[in-house]
Amino acid sequence: MTYKRLNKDDAVVLLVDHQTGLISLVQDFSPNEFKNNVLALADVAKFFNLPTILTTSFESGPNGPLVPELKAMFPDAPYIPRPGQINAWDNEDFVKAVKATGRKQIIIAGVVTDVCVAFPTLCALDEGFEVFVVTDASGTFNETVQQAAWARMTAAGAQLVNWFSVACELQVDWRNDMEGLANLLSPRIPNYRNLMNSYSAFTAK
Repeated sequence: MTYKRLNKDDAVVLLVDHQTGLISLVQDFSPNEFKNNVLALADVAKFFNLPTILTTSFESGPNGPLVPELKAMFPDAPYIPRPGQINAWDNEDFVKAVKATGRKQIIIAGVVTDVCVAFPTLCALDEGFEVFVVTDASGTFNETVQQAAWARMTAAGAQLVNWFSVACELQVDWRNDMEGLANLLSPRIPNYRNLMNSYSAFTAK
């Protein structure tokens, strides 16, 4: 398989069904870890000015509304509350919003991994998109379900990534903006913050 790099000029971020009710189903990450990862991916999308599309499924029911932090971070992003479609790709407005970006690389994360991420991923791959599944910003019932979902998507051609690898692949070269990326990473990765504090203390001498 040819190595297809993420390109900040050809990527769009899809945040699918990070809803207050659905998030309670996530058991393959701790609640604090999962929230941190999702918001870190959102930080990455904003830092690289990637088009970002938000969608929810049946939010008037038990799935609940989109988590407020994401709505606050992307007040002007396309927001598609699906009235009932489980697979976001079955919603015409959602697919139109994706295609309107003109971008062919999809960075996707959502809840739950085996449904809300897997179904649109498989559909997008079938239509010729490159799909990068952000594993640590997507959650589900347990690790068995997680592994099966990952296997299903990779077999169809999706690439598995985490939010940190997405950030680094889009950055390409530290010299592009070391301070900017470091400021993004530090609040989300405690050990990275320690590294930067140590570096700052050394360079201040």
